[in-house]
Amino acid sequence: MKTLYFRIIITMFVVIIASSLLGFVFANIYYQTKLKPFNDQKVTKMAQEIQGFYEANDELALKDYLANIGELGYELFLTDGANQSAYFGGEFRKKELPQETVQQVLDGKTYHGIDQFDTGIFITGFFDNDIRNTIGVPVTNDGETQALFVRQDPEQQFGELRIFFAMILVFTSIISILLVLISGRYIVHPIVKLTNATKKIRKGNYDVGLQVRRKDEIGQLADSFSIMVKELEKSEAARQEFVANVSHELQSPLTSMKGFATLLRSETLTKDERAKYLEIMADETARLSTLTKQLLTLASLDQEVDLLKQETFDLKGQWKQLLQMTEWSWREKRLTIDIDLADISYKGDAELLYQAWSNLLVNAIKYTPPEGKITIRLTENETDIIVKVADNGIGIQAADLPEIFTRFYKTDQTRPRVEGSSGLGLSITKKIIDLHHGTITVESELEKGTIFTIRLPKN
Repeated sequence: MKTLYFRIIITMFVVIIASSLLGFVFANIYYQTKLKPFNDQKVTKMAQEIQGFYEANDELALKDYLANIGELGYELFLTDGANQSAYFGGEFRKKELPQETVQQVLDGKTYHGIDQFDTGIFITGFFDNDIRNTIGVPVTNDGETQALFVRQDPEQQFGELRIFFAMILVFTSIISILLVLISGRYIVHPIVKLTNATKKIRKGNYDVGLQVRRKDEIGQLADSFSIMVKELEKSEAARQEFVANVSHELQSPLTSMKGFATLLRSETLTKDERAKYLEIMADETARLSTLTKQLLTLASLDQEVDLLKQETFDLKGQWKQLLQMTEWSWREKRLTIDIDLADISYKGDAELLYQAWSNLLVNAIKYTPPEGKITIRLTENETDIIVKVADNGIGIQAADLPEIFTRFYKTDQTRPRVEGSSGLGLSITKKIIDLHHGTITVESELEKGTIFTIRLPKN
């Protein structure tokens, strides 16, 4: 299996090799365009000075003079184009020189071999010890013209420098390899920790402190991973609590129904007792039916990312219909309903929003004392449609406000749910509002009442 560490090391080596090759190519381009003409001119000037000095001092022995020049770090070749030839200074590695080149110099022309020398992709022209890679000038000796070819001897003039650069290259390569191995491990180590952490999470262990203090992208990934782990842990805890709450909520009516069914078997029950027990069982059945229906609704809403049904409908007409449907309950408690509904059309899921309004209104009726007041406002501004449902009922404690949309949450943990409440109504309402890309907020004060405010963005 190719690990990430292996891939990083290979990638770095490929980058190093590719950059080195490209560096050689671009350096060669620079040599061809800039350095080679300059080097040609420089050696040409040296050759012409050697030529001029000898011709100005022709009493000198030419071969002795050239031998001294060769000792100064030059490679020289002297020929008459026939049988007389001699080498001075360093030795040429390649000694094949075209006859037409020799004849060109014997005819009095300067041969610019350095500028004309053909190099490959890599920089070899400067150090290529080829007799063609020279400057040729004519020299007159005892009335006879001879061809003198000159170049610097890089081995003598730059030998130590070449060793120095070679050592730089060797040490740079060794250090680069070591740093690549170390940096690769440094890069991969946090990812290995993340991998091990995911294995722990897969087994249900959320205690995976990463302790990655880097500020780069991997550090940001580790921070995001830590946040995700906390959210997963909270989700898992919520899921377990949800399962426990569902089990409890289902168990309560089932236990009650089982107990009363056992009592109904007794032949000693009076007619009134039997009727009372049957009524209780009917209430528990209705409660169980409501709970399962709400659970199915929540499960359906959780699977939806966006609204499946969208239609344009009248919000004012929807609220009027809802008030008519609940009239018996709020009239029974002699509640005052204060409404102010603007004529507003909205595009959304009418059935779901009707359920959201119903949950809010039923809660307001349930927790408002007899002869209390419920206020309903439907307004709009430039960007939002605003629905407010307020009551002067028992209110909610400040500590409970952040949790009232949590499934199965009870504002008073010491008492059972009243009037068949399942603790799912507000969760369903919030989910419906979220699906419409809206917001729902709550303000409340004990013994003074509660205000729910819903904002739906205009279509």
